Amino acid sequence: MPDYSFRMAEKSSGVQSLERTFSLLERLADAGGEASISELAALSGLPMPTIHRLIRTLVSLGYVRQNTNRRYALGARLIRLGEHASMQFGTAARPLLAELVEEVGETANLAVLERDEVVYVAQVPSKHSMRMFTEVGRRVLPHGTGVGKAILAQMPVEDVRELLKRTGMPPYTEHTFTDADALIEHLALVREQGYAVDENEQEIGVRCVAVAIPGAPTPAAVSVSGPSGRLTLEAVARIAPAVRRAANALTSGLSH
Repeated sequence: MPDYSFRMAEKSSGVQSLERTFSLLERLADAGGEASISELAALSGLPMPTIHRLIRTLVSLGYVRQNTNRRYALGARLIRLGEHASMQFGTAARPLLAELVEEVGETANLAVLERDEVVYVAQVPSKHSMRMFTEVGRRVLPHGTGVGKAILAQMPVEDVRELLKRTGMPPYTEHTFTDADALIEHLALVREQGYAVDENEQEIGVRCVAVAIPGAPTPAAVSVSGPSGRLTLEAVARIAPAVRRAANALTSGLSH
């Protein structure tokens, strides 16, 4: 009879190697995209010989690179995978964004956090002649936009501080947060109320209300934006629950 036990063991070993490989990539991402072998061992709990073997394979494939300081970082080959996955996410979300536009009458957006930047991956414009338009694929720093603040509010404070150190906090307008302590204090309010508001921080004359998508595989948020004169604070209070429902619906869609 064929030795099925051997095949089962071989299959189990292969699955375990895959699980460990992806776990290692995730731990590397959790560390801010760069870590030493010893740090990866502490983060993953994997034996040092296993980490050495997996890292060598990932480096040879281009999914991890070794820097001159002998620390390891996420490799450029992951960028293409991430960008395609984000765009697929955006395509799948468009029907829900269209429903949101029908309900609130303003432009709806979907954005994800990639490499310390917010990337817009989908948009459905409003039917108003005066409306907001953000090009899909546009990248901005998270401290100066509603979707970015909604995403940052869900992250541990220390991770937010590290991100802000890496990116800096340049002002997009006179209303943009440029002080880390002030922004972190503001993010506590965002968490409490369940949504973020961009008050002319990315562009003068534009207001945006954004909600993080709970349980998304990558940090993401959905938003509604429009001219400040039409998207008043009273309108924000009315629209925010609809944006929250859209974010929850996107979560449900991702789980199927």
